Amino acid sequence: MIVRRRFKILVVLLIVITLFPQKSNGEINVQAKSAILMDQETGRILYEKNAYTKMRIASITKIMTAILAIEYGDLEDEVIVSQNAAYTEGSSLYLKPKQKIKLKDLVYGLMLRSGNDAAVAIAEHVGGSLEGFVYMMNQKAEEIGMMNTEFSNPHGLDDHENHYSTAYDMALLTKYAMQNKVFQNVSSTKIYKSEDGKYVWKNKNKLLTQLYKYSTGGKTGYTKRAKRTLVSTASNDHLHLITVTLNDPDDWNDHIHLFEMGFNEYDKVMIQKEGYIKDIKDPFYKNKIYIDRHIIYPLTEEEEDEIKVNISLLTPKKNWDQSGEIPDIVGKYIVTLHDEKIEEVPIYFDHQKFEKERKSFLETFQDLFSLITGVTEDG
Repeated sequence: MIVRRRFKILVVLLIVITLFPQKSNGEINVQAKSAILMDQETGRILYEKNAYTKMRIASITKIMTAILAIEYGDLEDEVIVSQNAAYTEGSSLYLKPKQKIKLKDLVYGLMLRSGNDAAVAIAEHVGGSLEGFVYMMNQKAEEIGMMNTEFSNPHGLDDHENHYSTAYDMALLTKYAMQNKVFQNVSSTKIYKSEDGKYVWKNKNKLLTQLYKYSTGGKTGYTKRAKRTLVSTASNDHLHLITVTLNDPDDWNDHIHLFEMGFNEYDKVMIQKEGYIKDIKDPFYKNKIYIDRHIIYPLTEEEEDEIKVNISLLTPKKNWDQSGEIPDIVGKYIVTLHDEKIEEVPIYFDHQKFEKERKSFLETFQDLFSLITGVTEDG
C-alpha cells in the first residue's frame, strides 16, 4: 500500500510539473539590486534588472583606471610612489613612499589584487595629478557613452558622494576595454609574476581562478556603502558575454547563472556575409553593391524567424553612368527584430567593377559597329 501510494504521489508530481513548467533561464532572478548581461561584440542586452539606476560601484572603478593607464601610459615606465599613494586606505599592494615600480606591475596589481595604492600611483603618473586623472576618466566615460556615470577617484572608495555609475554603463566600459589586447591579457591573468621576480599576485576573481570554466576575466569590488560589485566576462565557442552586478550578496552564482542563460538560449547568427549583396533586381546596382563587414547578431532560435531585412538604395540619376559622380555609399542595409532596428550598415558601390563592365560594353559595341560597317583597325 505504501509503495503504491508513493507511486501515485510521484505520478501526480510529474503531471503538475508538466502542466506548470519551471521558470526558464530567461526568467532567472538574481540577488543583485542592479544587473545586466550584455553581448560583448554587438552590445545587445540579453538580461537587465535596474540596469540604468545610478549606484556606487566600488573597485570596478579600476577598469577605467586600467584602460587609461594602458592607452595613455608607457607600461615600461618607472613610477615613483608618492606618500599620498602609499598611504591610501583599503585594499593595498603595500607600496612604500619613494618606491620605484613599473607601471605594468601597478596595472596588474590594480586589477588582480585591487590595490588602492596602485590606483593613486597610476593616476598621479598618467594624469599628472589625481584631479588630472579624474578629468581623463570622465572624458573617456563621455566618449564611450557612459551617460549616467561620474568618477571622482581612481579606486572606487566611498570618499566622494559624486562617484557612481550604472550596470549598463559599466558593461559599456568593459565592452570598450575588452577590445584592447593588453587589457584582455591583464584581466584574464590568474597569477602574475613580475619580470624581476619581486611581485607575485593572485587574481581575486574566483570565477576566473576556481568557479567557472568559461570565465575570461573581470574585476571585483566591495565597500561598506556599495556592497559587493562585480564585472566579469566569459566566452564559449560562439559567444562573448559581459555581466555586471551591483550590490549583490550572491554575485558568483548570479554571474554563472546569467552566463549559462546566455550561452543556452542565444547563438551567434550570420544575417549577411560581407561582400556583394545578392538578389538585387535594379540592373544599375545588380552585382555591384556590397557591405564591408559581416552582420552577426546573437539570437534565440525563435527570433531567427523574426529577423527582417530592408535594403534602402539611392535612386540612380540619369547621368551617373557617364558623369562618374556615383557616390561611394549608395544605401543602407537595415536589420530589424520585433520592428526595432538592431543593425544599420552602409552599402558601398563598386566603382572598379562598374568601370570594367562599362568598358567591356563599349568595346563590345565598338566591335559590333566595326563588324556591321566593315571598318577595322587597318581602315
